[in-house]
Amino acid sequence: MPGNRTATERQVSREKARRQLRILELVRDELIATQEELAERLREGGLPVTQATVSRDIKELGLLKRTGSDGRQHYVSDVRPPTADEKLMRICRDSVLTVDYSENMVVVHTLPATAEAVCEAIDSLRLPNVIGTMAGERTVFLVVRPTEEAATVTEHLRRLTL
Repeated sequence: MPGNRTATERQVSREKARRQLRILELVRDELIATQEELAERLREGGLPVTQATVSRDIKELGLLKRTGSDGRQHYVSDVRPPTADEKLMRICRDSVLTVDYSENMVVVHTLPATAEAVCEAIDSLRLPNVIGTMAGERTVFLVVRPTEEAATVTEHLRRLTL
């Protein structure tokens, strides 16, 4: 199916999200002055990284250097904590395997035990043509009205999750 990510790509995405979350925690809780210092703290925490990876993460996270009260520069984040809906969408992106439809039903297949969280994330989107959702263990069903909108809803969910 076009747009589907492989298991390896999903794993890399999860690792990146975990690493970047840890970076945000470190710069919030500690005075980190250099990329190498940040890389070392990540390695100490069991996250193998290179300086180039840390450099890309710093850029993607929008970290800035500020001068502290002691006159030393250190990294800071102006990033606000993610909202509940953003956290649900992250779970959704990491858990969805396929999205397809038939008639007025959209079917979302997920990793085991993640369908309820994915369903909650989809509900939080308040898609106008979705009149109901239901989650099982690894499958989410959406009922769409009118039937012609099922393809549009499916494509929208694919763009968001795969």
